[in-house]
Amino acid sequence: MKKVILSAIAVALTVLGLGSIATISPAYANVICPDGSTDKTSLDQCDKLSTGSGVFDNNDLMGTLTIIINVVVGVVGFIAVAMIVMGGISFATSQGDTAKVAKARNTILYGVVGLVVALLAFAIVNFVLNSIFNS
Repeated sequence: MKKVILSAIAVALTVLGLGSIATISPAYANVICPDGSTDKTSLDQCDKLSTGSGVFDNNDLMGTLTIIINVVVGVVGFIAVAMIVMGGISFATSQGDTAKVAKARNTILYGVVGLVVALLAFAIVNFVLNSIFNS
């Protein structure tokens, strides 16, 4: 039991470490705007520096909704991956017990289904938002 707990902690720390590295991507890198400031994450937001409006401004509903949806889908995806990992650990430690193997397979299956649903929800919502706000 002690090995299972230590393995779960190691996996959790690995996933959290990789997740924190993944947040440092070029999409979130600082951009140098023509006026020399670097606090925005894309060149499209450089124009907003002069007006003083931020990402959560009422005039930028698309940006606000996109950020909220990305955060929610990211959390759901993280939970789905964590369930897949936990199912894998449970499968590896089942020692051939058919009930434990079945439970572990179901956990992995539901984790994969949750990940697929999260990705489809992300794609559908972004498609709808782009269709509404770009028309």
